[in-house]
Amino acid sequence: MPKLDFWYEFASTYSYPAAMRIERLAKEAGVEVAWRPFLLGPIFKGLGWSTSPFNLQAAKGRYMWRDLARLCEDAELPPFRQPRNFPLNSLLAARVALALDDTERPGFSRAAYLVEFSEGEDIGDGEVIAGILSQLGHDADPLLAKAAEQAIKDKLRANTEEAQQLGIFGAPTFVLANGEMFWGNDRLEQALKWAKK
Repeated sequence: MPKLDFWYEFASTYSYPAAMRIERLAKEAGVEVAWRPFLLGPIFKGLGWSTSPFNLQAAKGRYMWRDLARLCEDAELPPFRQPRNFPLNSLLAARVALALDDTERPGFSRAAYLVEFSEGEDIGDGEVIAGILSQLGHDADPLLAKAAEQAIKDKLRANTEEAQQLGIFGAPTFVLANGEMFWGNDRLEQALKWAKK
């Protein structure tokens, strides 16, 4: 089966609709997806940016918020809600995603995005993450403890370093087995089509 790596950042606005769409579209296309959480902060820092480009360019940021509302409406997702602070701290969510096994990661990731971008909750808050885990039927405390272990911290650091080495500069990014890279929620369908080539 063709494979595709889905590189996503929990603070990334456009990763949200991609996360909500990718499994259905990949199944229809016959493509296997690996969910690869990483952090954009170190990548932005390497580019000399102190925050998201959507904050650095006010007009781009205003456009992005309206664009996300339209995308969510078109995709029949819950109404989009702009977080009070942006970007939110995504470190804990990314570590928890990596503490889960590969089959559980997509469900947690989608739930975290919904809480963040449709309910306006702070995914940097341990109680919010614990609530998500509990709603999914997980025992939150052991998973939060596992997420704080050095092995998980190292795994997230390795993911972020691999993303940098691949030349990833934003999220979502879809990378094929041959290294072909597609950036942005609007490139998901194209990435799946190329994965089948």
